[in-house]
Amino acid sequence: MFFVKVLEHRIHLHPSFFGAQASAYILDQLYRDREGSNTGTMMIVAIIDVDDISEPKIVPGSGYAEYDVSFRAIVWRPFRGEVVDGMVSSVVNNGFFVDVGGLSVFVSKAMIPQQLKYTVEGATPSFTDGVDQTVERGSQVRLRIKGIRGEMGQMFAIGSIREDYLGPLLQ
Repeated sequence: MFFVKVLEHRIHLHPSFFGAQASAYILDQLYRDREGSNTGTMMIVAIIDVDDISEPKIVPGSGYAEYDVSFRAIVWRPFRGEVVDGMVSSVVNNGFFVDVGGLSVFVSKAMIPQQLKYTVEGATPSFTDGVDQTVERGSQVRLRIKGIRGEMGQMFAIGSIREDYLGPLLQ
C-alpha cells in the first residue's frame, strides 16, 4: 500500500561544497541516497518535498558538515494479505519467484493450485495446466502476500496464488 510519510536523513557534506550552492548539493545528495531505496520495511518511491534542512554541525576531526534533512516521500509498504501484481523472475521445481517492485516474493508448490503442474518443456521450466494457464519466466501473476520478512535494505515475502482470481494474468 502507498503512503505519504515524513522521514529524516543525515547528510555529510565535504568542505569543498561549502558555499552558496551548499543547499543544492544537499538536495542532490538526498535524492541520490533515498529515492528508490529500500529500508527493509518500505520502499521510498519518490520524494515529494523537503520540509527542513538543519543548521550544519561540523564533524570533529574530518571537517565535514552534518545536516539533518526532513522530507515527505511517497513510500510503498507491503502488508500481509495484500493482493499485488508482479513479474515472474525465475521458476524452480518447488515454486517460483516474483518481483513486485523492490519485493521478492516466493510462491511455493503448496501455494500453487493443483491443476498447475511443473514441467520442463524445451529449455523453459514452467507451471502449466496444459490448456490456457502458464507461469513461466516473464509472465505476470496476481498473488496474495502471506508473510513478509525485512532485512536491512531488502524485503522478502511468501505468497499464494491458490485462491479465486489469483494466478497468471492473461495477455
